[in-house]
Amino acid sequence: MINLGMASLRLCAGLAGRRSGFCARSLRTLSGMTVSQIDEEVAKLLELKAQLGGDEGRHQFTLKTAKGTRDYNPKQMAIREKVFNTIISCFKRHGAENIDTPVFELKETLTGKYGEDSKLIYDLKDQGGELLSLRYDLTVPFARYLAMNKVTNIKRYHIAKVYRRDNPAMTRGRYREFYQCDFDIAGQYDPMIPDAECLKIVHEILSELELGDFRIKVNDRRILDGMFAVCGVPDDKFRTICSTVDKLDKMSWEDVRSEMVKEKGLSEEAADQIGQYVSLQGGMDLAERLLQDAKMSQSKQACAGLTDMKQLFSYLQLFQVTDKVVFDLSLARGLDYYTGVIYEAILTQTGPVPVAGAQNGAGEKAEEGVSVGSVAGGGRYDGLVGMFDPKGRKVPCVGVSIGIERVFSIMEQKAEASAEKVRTTETQVMVASAQKNLLEERLRLTAELWNAGIKAEVMYKKNPKLLSQLQHCEDSGIPLVAILGEQELKDGVVKLRTVHSREEIDVSRAELVEEIKRRTSVV
Repeated sequence: MINLGMASLRLCAGLAGRRSGFCARSLRTLSGMTVSQIDEEVAKLLELKAQLGGDEGRHQFTLKTAKGTRDYNPKQMAIREKVFNTIISCFKRHGAENIDTPVFELKETLTGKYGEDSKLIYDLKDQGGELLSLRYDLTVPFARYLAMNKVTNIKRYHIAKVYRRDNPAMTRGRYREFYQCDFDIAGQYDPMIPDAECLKIVHEILSELELGDFRIKVNDRRILDGMFAVCGVPDDKFRTICSTVDKLDKMSWEDVRSEMVKEKGLSEEAADQIGQYVSLQGGMDLAERLLQDAKMSQSKQACAGLTDMKQLFSYLQLFQVTDKVVFDLSLARGLDYYTGVIYEAILTQTGPVPVAGAQNGAGEKAEEGVSVGSVAGGGRYDGLVGMFDPKGRKVPCVGVSIGIERVFSIMEQKAEASAEKVRTTETQVMVASAQKNLLEERLRLTAELWNAGIKAEVMYKKNPKLLSQLQHCEDSGIPLVAILGEQELKDGVVKLRTVHSREEIDVSRAELVEEIKRRTSVV
């Protein structure tokens, strides 16, 4: 005897409610059949299902966002927009222009620019003779833009989505699709002046967003390469050892040392010498001390980087940001295109923020607290544009990228913890009526306010209750209500009500727009 197949069982169960007698007979019959006989019976069942119809053509969708992505509700978008506005305002204050580039590039444009992280690039299928990839960051497309358009100097900002085939940690603001907010200065200028301005911008943005205490770690790729050289790292291992050192913010020195020795083939002596240097932190004093160091002073590369580091700190003192900036030899940043100063901003005090019942896009329970790592990073990349230019002409560049998703994770959880009410609209006034049959008058007044640039709403009912209209204002945070009634229409006035205080005054129709603007100028 052959057991009944699962497909047949499911099919019979699905039909049981409609033809229970048939399914019962079928189940009894199938229990003693051969495979071929079962196939015949299944075919009959499928034919019956087609005749019955019902769920035919209906697809059962999996209702979730793709791994490493998320939706944003109106409250989250309101917080997000506030963050964007703060960042854009800072970029504009420093004289930046805005550009945009395609979301995908030729694959060859992105290949070989990101070191070991190149494996995280999303490749697209051939769509007509071009091998394409989704952009990994905004820096490489910017360099391609400069070379293609023969731009030799520009101060630009670019805010757009980028894509990384990463292992997402969404509760810490780590996604596969996310925004980057980039500010870059391209052009031939005196050393360290543009670099210092980039660090000043990071300081301004993180201070204005009030995320908590932060530190901006600074180093230089020339100092790193010089350090590797004097410690005995072979030239062909510079980049791979740099990528390992870059993990010091996530791994202990013992684990980093083990990776360098056991996985990367570095000698124990060289690893131990690196360990002595990467533990050092300071400011201009550390740069001066390293210039006198017996080993570091042997490297011209390291000396050039240390001299520029001293100059950088002198400018940072003028910009009054040295209280948050630290020269840290453990900072590596593994991207291949950096050539000089590199920096990274980290939060040093975020505090645990419980998120009861929060879930990520995969339906998993969110971690409690905020732990987001770095929130900004960047550096100097003088050789990247020349890689794209047909004649190899270099355009020196330095820039910074704000980790908007990580910043947003903190802002969102802070808002949840404080239970603060977040307005999701900018409506200044609700046009309401206290009596029936005034829909046309409400619509007429609403149109007048819209035409005058006032952000106004009206309920989509002919005769809404006044209490319902006032409650909508309470719930939405709308500060004013313009109330129309038969007497107000006769007198040529509008009763303007302040929602918070419930104070009401009569305002002439001609003066209504100016009164609303005056009362909501700070809203």
